[in-house]
Amino acid sequence: MTTARELGLPTVSRLEGLTDEVEIWEVAPRDGLQAEKTLVDVDTKVELIQRLARAGASVIEVGSFVRTDRVPQMADSAEVFERVKDLPVRTPVLVPNVRGYELAREAGASDIAVFLSVTESFSQGNLGASRERMEQSVQNVVARAKADGVRVRGYLSMVFGDPWEGSVPVEDVLRLAVAMRSWGIEDLSLGDTIGVATPGQVKHLVRSLVGAGVLTSSLALHLHDTYGMALANVYAGLEEGVRIFDAAAGGVGGCPFAKSATGNLATDDLVWMLNGLGIRSGIDLDALTETSAWLSHALAKPTTSRVAMALTR
Repeated sequence: MTTARELGLPTVSRLEGLTDEVEIWEVAPRDGLQAEKTLVDVDTKVELIQRLARAGASVIEVGSFVRTDRVPQMADSAEVFERVKDLPVRTPVLVPNVRGYELAREAGASDIAVFLSVTESFSQGNLGASRERMEQSVQNVVARAKADGVRVRGYLSMVFGDPWEGSVPVEDVLRLAVAMRSWGIEDLSLGDTIGVATPGQVKHLVRSLVGAGVLTSSLALHLHDTYGMALANVYAGLEEGVRIFDAAAGGVGGCPFAKSATGNLATDDLVWMLNGLGIRSGIDLDALTETSAWLSHALAKPTTSRVAMALTR
């Protein structure tokens, strides 16, 4: 296996106007694995999280407390959380409603994420409820969480396009984003759930959110690479001041409820680009690509990360 360190690559070239440091939300153990049809055992999930922590990931989304009949891969999230909760990293979990929140709290979670769809079609298909009903449910969860001193992140799905409804009006995104921030949600992750966003669209949305009073420091980008635009969209976000990016080791994942969605942005590819720009992420690229190769073997499927493929062949 060739390492980036041995090659002395990538060459660092700082560009004026970009941040010095970003935060990466590593989502392979949750958003990545939930899309896998083959069930992954607890030991493998725990080892994945431990490997990611050793590679330098500071935030690792470790599971979700959702209906196990809809997302069977996450049925063991309480056990996984119990075994990784003492790692020296943030270990947030996803919750869909008050019941999920209660289960997460019973497991000891004090760092959660909630989610809403911008479009009605995906809300019905993914969450099994209308946008109106889900908004009230999430607002109730956030109120409980804030009273309990629990950190809350918000995900917005179908921000840039929907396979059933097509283009998504910016005004719909703004309405939900402003509402979620007013409820007390700290970070807001903008999801390109089916990977159709382009850099100009990313820039326009971020500028629109800033114009509506949402600080860039509270925004994250959650990008899928269906059309090969994920890294270009990251760069557009960087130019607009976004400093939080979601990614999955080896590009694992997709969305089990949106059939046109393919893998997440690969953390390996993201870190390679950030390293070349001289932007710190805290993640060791060689340790990460080793983990991606290990995960690829565990899932018996090839990685989609171009960097992981280049460094592990």
